[in-house]
Amino acid sequence: MRISESAIVVTESVVVIAKALIDLSDPRPWQEKIETCFPDDGEALTKVVTSFLEEFDGDRAKRWIEQFNGDSYRRFVEKLLGAAQYRLFIEAFKEDAASLALAFRRAARALMPFAIAWSDATTLVSRNQIKPANRAQLLAFNAIEMMVSLDIFMGERVLASLPMTLTGATDADLESWSKDEVGDLVTEFRARVTEASTRRVERANSALVRKIRGARDALRYSEDGVSQAANSLIELLDRIMREAFSPGIVLAWVDANLPDEPDLSHVKDGVRQPTKRAEALCFVYGGGPVDAARAETQYDDGTGPSVMHDILARVLVSARNKLQKLKHADSGTSAEREQLASVLSALEGALMLGLSIGDVSADSAETPEFPGLPQED
Repeated sequence: MRISESAIVVTESVVVIAKALIDLSDPRPWQEKIETCFPDDGEALTKVVTSFLEEFDGDRAKRWIEQFNGDSYRRFVEKLLGAAQYRLFIEAFKEDAASLALAFRRAARALMPFAIAWSDATTLVSRNQIKPANRAQLLAFNAIEMMVSLDIFMGERVLASLPMTLTGATDADLESWSKDEVGDLVTEFRARVTEASTRRVERANSALVRKIRGARDALRYSEDGVSQAANSLIELLDRIMREAFSPGIVLAWVDANLPDEPDLSHVKDGVRQPTKRAEALCFVYGGGPVDAARAETQYDDGTGPSVMHDILARVLVSARNKLQKLKHADSGTSAEREQLASVLSALEGALMLGLSIGDVSADSAETPEFPGLPQED
């Protein structure tokens, strides 16, 4: 059938992993499910990776797909196998494709909280703050609309043509989202962002969780709620970044990773100190190295902080600046409360994303080592 061994190895592994992940009767974390698919201490996984690299080398994959989509090839296979065997082959192919489609839909839906977190966070950043200009185009990127459109496409064009009853898909899995219910979806998933952000903050510093809850309670119940909530959130931001990485560590991180990036330090009373943006960048990188050798893309010139880290750091700084202004709010108007609620949603989104990609944890993160950093810092 002109199918290479490497293609068989890769396809088989992908399907086995997909079927393991969509098995709702197995309560184990997804990492353990995948490990079960490769029980031979990585030998099979190594073979899969090697086969993948072989199969997708150059334009081989493109030629392979074009060949299998052609009518002449399908006629060739049917003649080779016979009508009955060819029908069984197609049915088996569709069954495996259904498992892959279900795994993909669930994975895509699991990304919806991140799409909402990104959408909320970027409301605090203007295009003028992002350089170069092509990076600013990402601020106009509607991740929520894209996720809903993808879900609709999956339901109408993919799942509808496959035997999903063979996969154990639930009614919720098979029901597509609608653009008319985007508002309800955002409300539902924003609650998950709040929950995820709170869990992430708790991992970094459990005492700071009270600041988020206190800010929400003050906003709901206190006459001076805007000012109280703003104060709590400013303290949350300052403490979570300072306790993750001290000023000395931030300066050493800047010198080691972004020595040519402007506006990351200043001198006060004769002492060099990091700026808020430097603290935020170190925080969203988790104190780890900046990949200076990353590939250049439409949105990233490959130098300085990556576009994702840069935007998230600017969001954290912008949130703090806006909170400083709201801290002095004394009228308690509905407009001030709405503004504070918007900043809180943006801050929760940025913290969820920042703590996720930076993986900052007070219990597990080790102090990074940088040349010239005194031991006491």
